[in-house]
Order: sequence, then structure tokens, then C-alpha cells
Amino acid sequence: MAQRKKSLLIGINYVGSAHELKGCHSDIDNIAEFLSYRGYSNSHRDRVMLSDSPAVEYSSPYYPTGHNILAAMDWLVGEPNCTLFLHYSGHGGQIRDVDGNRTTGLDDSIVPVDFEERGQLSSTLLHEHLVTRMAPNCTLFILMDCCHSGSAVELPFVYRSDTDGNISLMDNLRKGAQLVGEASDLIQRGFTFDKVGEARELLAGATSFFRGLKHMGEQDEEEGVQAGEFAGQYGSERKMVTMISGCRDDQTSADARIQGESTGAMTWAFLETMKKNESPTYAQTLQVTRQLLDQSNYTQIPQLSCGLDLDLENLALVL
Repeated sequence: MAQRKKSLLIGINYVGSAHELKGCHSDIDNIAEFLSYRGYSNSHRDRVMLSDSPAVEYSSPYYPTGHNILAAMDWLVGEPNCTLFLHYSGHGGQIRDVDGNRTTGLDDSIVPVDFEERGQLSSTLLHEHLVTRMAPNCTLFILMDCCHSGSAVELPFVYRSDTDGNISLMDNLRKGAQLVGEASDLIQRGFTFDKVGEARELLAGATSFFRGLKHMGEQDEEEGVQAGEFAGQYGSERKMVTMISGCRDDQTSADARIQGESTGAMTWAFLETMKKNESPTYAQTLQVTRQLLDQSNYTQIPQLSCGLDLDLENLALVL
């Protein structure tokens, strides 16, 4: 029996704010159309779309506040035996590392629409909700189109392609890979936010509107982890989670205009890659997206992150 397919698409334009973007709503619409062709249902049971489109009310559970984003992520990963797809298009930032696992002192983050009141969502928090809590026998693919996104979910194996298509494995985060550049280069289109405690408070508030689903927050006692504790993030969980991110941790990700339509450059490059080859390997996906961005004069460097050590040259992208 084929696995159930579920998708979560998040597009935030920050409408009416000083930080407004243009292409994020189009990004999730384009990804939704692509997923429909790839066998994903567009029913509310199988696909959740969060957007700050004027058609979505602030009080709606589909408005992309930090609370609703975490709740939707819990829904996405909470059921076993599923093929999962997550796309995020919006601002990315960096905030102070609160648990001491980054030699740079900074966590990547994504930026909910209510970040000024409630803070950003750190890579530590995203890892807990998407990887630690992911139910058994699931696969999760993440497309992250935002600034400072190279290790936004803190996966242990990080790969980059150079301009000639050669792929290199970066040191994993546990060993202290320095994936960010100088602090002066960090804040361009991204954000910083000092009140990181407020992001953690979202955990307590994330009593999801997707009620009745069991979360997978517990770890086996033989692994030395107490129930509900966020631990084991750097590979010991051995979850089949893969992520294509739009740039390195120290880069911004372009808000582009292609063929008259506002779009994220990374989202465009990914969809173009999939048009060229319906079943590329992980290596081909990384190489072709890099080539397309280079050819279009975008300086951002996409990265591939994995929860497992995969054979990138021979394993087809799992969607």
C-alpha cells in the first residue's frame, strides 16, 4: 500500500510591514500545483497552507503566526507511515544560540508574521518539532527558501556543490562547523531578535488546532534521554529527513521576478530542476539548482542537508 502523502506550505509576505516581500504567496501556490502533479492531495486532510494573504484572517489557524506554524509542523509529522513535504518561503534570520551547540553563538531561524511580538523560531525549535517528533516510518523533504537557511533544521550532514558541480561534505554541526560568516554580513534581508525566550514559550502555547494527533516527543530510555527532552539531534535519531536550502547560513536568499512573476529564486530553481528531470538524484538536484542560480546571476549557494549519510549520486530524491 502506498504511503499517505501530506504537505505543509508556508508563505509569508509580511503584508503592509516595513519588511514586506513579494513572491512568497506565489511560491506556495506554485509548489502546491507541482505537488498535485506528484500525487499529493490538495484536500484539507492532507495539505495545510499557511499564508498572510489578505484572504486569511488574523484569527485563522491558517495565518502564519509562530504558534500556528509549530502546530502545523506537529500535524505534519505526527502520523506514522507517511511521505511528507514542507515548503517555507519568507524571511529567515539568526538569533542567539540558547543551548550552546553552535560555536558561532547563533541559531538560524525562520520569521513568523508575529515575530515582533513573539520572536523568531530557532533551528533548535524547528529540529525538535520536525525531526525529534517525527513519527516512525516517515520521510520528510524540506524546501527552505529564506535567508540564513543552510542549517535551519540542524541536520548532521551538510553538502554544497561548487560551480563545476563537485559536491563536498561540510563538517557536521556537532563538530562545530562554522557555517556563518562575519557578523557584519548577517543582517541584510534577514532579522535578528534578542528575546529568544519568547520563541521557546511558543512550545507551551502550541496547543494545536489539529487536535487528537499524538506527538512523538519521547525517546527510548536506553538512549539516555528522558521523555519529552530535546536531545540526540545530531544524527543519533537517524530520521530520513532531507532539506534543500536556498543559501548558506551567512547569505541572503533572493526575492526575484521571473517571467513577470514575483517568486523566491530558490523555489523557482527547484521547480525548474524538477521540470528537467522528474526523478533526479539528490546530487543532481543540488547541482542543477546551483547551476540555474549561477546562470541567473544569483550569488546564493544552495545546500543539501540530511539526517542520514546518503548515497547522493545514486539515490533518487524522495518526494
